[in-house]
Amino acid sequence: MNLERIFNEALAVNSTGFLSLISQVNQIFDWETEGKSVGEAEIIGRLVQVPPKGEAVIVGDIHGDLESLKHILHESRFLEKAAMDGHNIYLVFLGDYGDRGEYSPEVYYVILTLKKLFPEKVILLQGNHEGPEDLLAYPHDLPYYMKRKFGPNGSIVYRELSHLFRRFYTAVLVKGKYVMLHGGVPSEASTLEDVAFAYNKHPSEGHLEEILWSDPSEWVNNKYPSPRGAGYLFGKDVTNKFLNLLGVKFLIRGHEPTDEGYKFNHGGKILTLFSRKGPPYYNINAAYLMLDLSLQLKTAEELEEHVKRF
Repeated sequence: MNLERIFNEALAVNSTGFLSLISQVNQIFDWETEGKSVGEAEIIGRLVQVPPKGEAVIVGDIHGDLESLKHILHESRFLEKAAMDGHNIYLVFLGDYGDRGEYSPEVYYVILTLKKLFPEKVILLQGNHEGPEDLLAYPHDLPYYMKRKFGPNGSIVYRELSHLFRRFYTAVLVKGKYVMLHGGVPSEASTLEDVAFAYNKHPSEGHLEEILWSDPSEWVNNKYPSPRGAGYLFGKDVTNKFLNLLGVKFLIRGHEPTDEGYKFNHGGKILTLFSRKGPPYYNINAAYLMLDLSLQLKTAEELEEHVKRF
C-alpha cells in the first residue's frame, strides 16, 4: 500500500471502516501483550525495550496536522524501508496525535493503519490527549471532530478509539542509551517497574500524570506545580536522578510547542520534538528525528544533526 492511498482512505473512511480498523489494532495489542514483544522489542507492562540496532523515525506531537504527518512519512521513506526484507526500522510516535487540529480523525486513521500494516515496527505512545479520563486535556475537541466527520456515529467511534488509547504504551527504552516518553519525568519513580506499570497504579501513584503532563524547566530545583494544571515543572536534578535510575544518557520527549520544532534542556539531557505546524500553536518550524539506534551518544545535543526540521 502506498502513502497516497492511505491518506486518501483516511479522508474517505466512514464510521464502519474506522471501527473495523480499531478492532484490528486492538487484536494486535492483544497479540503483543500475550507475546510480551513487538518484534525484537520486549514489552514490560507498558514499557517497550528496543534493542540498540537498526533505525528509528521518532515523531513528536502531530495534533491533527495531516500535512505534517504526510511530509514526515514521505521524507523518511518509512513505508518503503519497512517493507524491505531485513531492514530493521521503527516508527515511534511520542503521543498527541489529534484533538487540536481539524484533521484529527484522519491522523488517527493513518497512524492506526501504519500499526496494522507494520505491527512490529510501529510503536504508539500515549500522550496527555490520549490519557485516562481524569487526566485528559481541556478543552477536549476530539468528540466534536468525530461527530463532524461521522455524524451520529461519531460518538461510537470516539468511544471505541478512547478505549484503544488506554492500550498505547507509556515509554520506550533503548537500553544504555535513551528513554522516550510523551511529557516528563516521574519524579518519585524508584524502579523501572514504576514506569512500566505507571498506568496500572494510576491514580494512587502520580507517575503516569508526570509522564503525560510534566515539562522540564531551567529555573526550578526538584519540581514545582505546572501552570498546565496537571504534572510539574521539573529541574535538572530530577532529570539526572531518573536517567541514572534507568541507566540511560538522555530523554527524548514531545508535549511542548517550540518555534524551531525542537529544543534541548538540562545541559543536553533532554530533546523535545514538536512535529506539527500552524494554529493553535503557531510554531514556525516542526521537526522529527531520524536516528541510527547503534550510535554511541553521550548527550541529546549530539542528536541535532539527525533532527529533520521542516
